[in-house]
Amino acid sequence: MPQTRSMRKALRQSLKRRDRNRAWKVAAKQARRALLDNLASATPEQNAERMSAAQKALDKAAKRNVIHPNTAARRKSRLARKVAAAQS
Repeated sequence: MPQTRSMRKALRQSLKRRDRNRAWKVAAKQARRALLDNLASATPEQNAERMSAAQKALDKAAKRNVIHPNTAARRKSRLARKVAAAQS
């Protein structure tokens, strides 16, 4: 355990931040899974809605520095390619 008051406060802050960051990461993962799990059986309209939700979740995570912006862009690109392949 931290000894000084400032380090105790830093520990509390880092735990709060970790929980918040985890929530954004989990939201992005869940949106991605919702898209990929139903990709083949869903209609193109449903895929478009889920793709939009996944992109939004990734953008929000990147905006809050939970994931790197380039990582978000790469994941969105890969999802878009999978959606396009499933529709053709």
